[in-house]
Amino acid sequence: MSRIEGYGRIDRSRHVTVTVDGTAYTGHPGDSLASVLLAHDARPADTGVKLGRPRGIGASWTEDPTGLVQVEEPFPEPMLLATTVEATDGLVARGVNGQGRLSEVPDLARYDRLHTHCDVLVIGAGPAGLVAARTAARRGDDVVLVDDRPTAGGTLTGTETIDGRPSLQVVDEIVAELAAHPSVTRLQRTTAFGHYDDGFVLALERRTSHTDDGGLARRSRQRVHRIRAGRIVVAAGAIERPIVLEDNDRPGVMLAASARDFLHRYGVLAGREVVVFTSDDAAYAAAVDLHDAGASVQVLDARPTAPALWSRRCAHRGIAVTAGTHVHGTRGGDRITAALVGPERREVPCDLLLTSGGWNPTAHLFSHVGGRLAYEPSLGAFRPAAPRPGVEVIGAADGTFGLADILRQAGGPGGAGGAPQADDEPRDPTAVLWRTDGDPTRQFVDIQRDATVADIARAVGAGMTSVEHVKRYTTIGTAHDQGKTSGVIASGITAELLGRPVEDLGTTTFRPPYTPVAFAALAGRERGDLFDPVRTTPIHDRHVAAGAEFEDVGQWKRARHYPHPGENMTDAVLRECAAVRTSVGIMDASTLGKIDVRGPDAAVLLDRLYTNMMSSLKVGRVRYGVMCGNDGMVLDDGTVLRLADDRFLVTTTTGNAAAVLDWMEEWLQTEWPELRVRLTSVTEQWSIFAVAGPRSRDVIGAVFADLDVSNEAFGFMTWQDTALDGVPVRLARISFSGELAFEVSVSAWYAPAVWARLLEAGRDHGITPYGTETMHVLRAEKGYPIIGQDTDGTVSPHDLGMAWAVSKKKPDFVGRRSFGRAQNQDPLRKQLVSLLPTDAATKLPEGSQIVRFADDGRLPAPPVPMLGHVTSSYHSAALDRPFALALVKGGRERIGEVVGVPVAGELVPALIGETVLVDPEGARRDG
Repeated sequence: MSRIEGYGRIDRSRHVTVTVDGTAYTGHPGDSLASVLLAHDARPADTGVKLGRPRGIGASWTEDPTGLVQVEEPFPEPMLLATTVEATDGLVARGVNGQGRLSEVPDLARYDRLHTHCDVLVIGAGPAGLVAARTAARRGDDVVLVDDRPTAGGTLTGTETIDGRPSLQVVDEIVAELAAHPSVTRLQRTTAFGHYDDGFVLALERRTSHTDDGGLARRSRQRVHRIRAGRIVVAAGAIERPIVLEDNDRPGVMLAASARDFLHRYGVLAGREVVVFTSDDAAYAAAVDLHDAGASVQVLDARPTAPALWSRRCAHRGIAVTAGTHVHGTRGGDRITAALVGPERREVPCDLLLTSGGWNPTAHLFSHVGGRLAYEPSLGAFRPAAPRPGVEVIGAADGTFGLADILRQAGGPGGAGGAPQADDEPRDPTAVLWRTDGDPTRQFVDIQRDATVADIARAVGAGMTSVEHVKRYTTIGTAHDQGKTSGVIASGITAELLGRPVEDLGTTTFRPPYTPVAFAALAGRERGDLFDPVRTTPIHDRHVAAGAEFEDVGQWKRARHYPHPGENMTDAVLRECAAVRTSVGIMDASTLGKIDVRGPDAAVLLDRLYTNMMSSLKVGRVRYGVMCGNDGMVLDDGTVLRLADDRFLVTTTTGNAAAVLDWMEEWLQTEWPELRVRLTSVTEQWSIFAVAGPRSRDVIGAVFADLDVSNEAFGFMTWQDTALDGVPVRLARISFSGELAFEVSVSAWYAPAVWARLLEAGRDHGITPYGTETMHVLRAEKGYPIIGQDTDGTVSPHDLGMAWAVSKKKPDFVGRRSFGRAQNQDPLRKQLVSLLPTDAATKLPEGSQIVRFADDGRLPAPPVPMLGHVTSSYHSAALDRPFALALVKGGRERIGEVVGVPVAGELVPALIGETVLVDPEGARRDG
């Protein structure tokens, strides 16, 4: 055991048992999984992702490039760092080789989110963050303080002195003051992982991950805090920079400050024979503390002269310090056994090699919002250069090192109540040392990615001169740690190889999340049935009672068909189709998108967005419209009702309702802001029922007895307002089936009552509810396309045979210019046609490819030129046979030609025809 008495903040009075790679280990509450393993001189059985070399624990927190585990119990979760997993009783984990395994069982824990607004958000509860939060609270600000560790204090160990007392005692006092302050919210175990514009920060709180049940039985396991702050103070500290040397991936190589952290936080001595290799003063504190805890320690300083103060302290303890020397590599197998020191590479026995090449300010969150970084030669690091509005970076995150300086900076000028004081200590400059001499193929820059100096050299040799390109060529900085220890080193080594200053190369782009975030946490409560909101129409329960089978259309549940006992979908749809064609049917069309367009320039906007003219539409009339994208391809279609000179009602397809509204708003707000128009979605405010069939006039006339529904008084593509028992109702003569039809629109509140009245009035006429599948068959028989089914983003109105819907009078509209492009005039463009299988029996599968039909009826050897594909295919009651719609190259010129459709290994012949297959004269439209 390497547990040291008198050290650590763990609860030694209690024990927990964890199992790693099948072996049980005993730890204490407050331990991390990594500290438990180190206490037992063990490590997870993980290996490098590419080379399979053994890996150990390289750091004590999120900067660890190794130490990945797969947690199996109490909750399954892949790719976690052993340093960040808190030890709980019954925890089961195993080491991984850089590739985790997704859980095969549901995650039963709860996740949620919380929105918070504050005056000041402080990120980091080290000395800088604590003092800044206290200063803001005393000033009267609403403060949120987030910190990713379980306890406050940051890198303070208790050996430092603040205001003449142990540092952790002062930390406890500040924490107690903040806890008592009503305007302060303090969140430990909370990582700010994304910083966005306008003071918006996302932070992940691990609420119950440290409990024995992993949060399965009580409150949410993790919570995403969506914080909007007036001012943000980044006090996230700094990350120690390793020095790259040969075989530096071997277990037992660790960052110096991390070994100190394991000692003071967990009471764990990471090694007994310790070599400290440094080019920075901070590593000496680790050397002294590990020596005082019982380790044999020697310090190798890469600088020509060791710092005088630390040399005296080491000499007083008998710690050997050698300046001006390098460690070039390591020896060992599953663990380091020696460091290779000096040009002669003499072996110095050790079981722990600590490296420290200085510190990199944790500038990720500052960079997320475009904060500029500048290289600081004295640190060998990049630090925030120019301030960002509303963002202040303090402490080590700003490149300020030395406890006294940090406290002065955090307290502000004369900070409220005065800032705590610490003694100034001299600090020698850091020597910039990215790597030592050695075999570049065994000098690991990104240990998790098994990426070496040789990989960087290959990238440079291939012509890469940008660190972004080098990153992608080598994969450095793309693992779970996002280059926390490797990113700046990669820039430095690349600069050396190119013979350029590192400040010219800069760093790669820091992007959220700062640390990995589980998808479950991002989803929150929107999972399972709540993953995608389910929308139902006001008469959904009536469809359920009628035995409807439903389909998902966008987020809506729509009745697909209403099977009678013993009927399958084909039988039910044929029955429903026959009812509409011969008598009367009724369909719930409430899901159609409905947009209220009003304002003095409403007609101007619609003229610019639709291919046909809308400004000439008279009040009381309806017009079918086609909307195209910039490329001239069909975006959506629907009807437009003119309600007044300055008001229209636009309908869209169900699935495109939100997209069309967004499209219209984009043009209105960004391209034509001078237009006086307001757009309002009224999709859920109006319910629409389509009553279609030869007897539909009888049903509508019976329900709305005061309305003349004759052709002379109520013409096709017109609308009229009426009332039913005092409830306003709008009727429109619109048909998507080719039959005489009316659309009944009423406020959603009254929809169930109106639906019931229509069914009652149609009872004597055999009124039949029909669903979307029947609607699809009816419209396909008339050649009416469904946008998104009979189109694929490459289809123009002309391809659909709708040149009549493209105005030649308007000077311009969205997509107009594209119609003149040579590619859009190609006679071999795919065009919408019908297909009739010549055997009158085969239903062609939708999506089937269409090829030339060979005389022998066999599919030719590949490659086979494709003429098009089947877009819609149905059985037809009116035709008493299957039919299909298809997009075929030069389709209209091929009418009358027989083509082949491969089905189940056979080539089915099909005749190309006109799209309108039922009532081509349109006589049925008026009854």
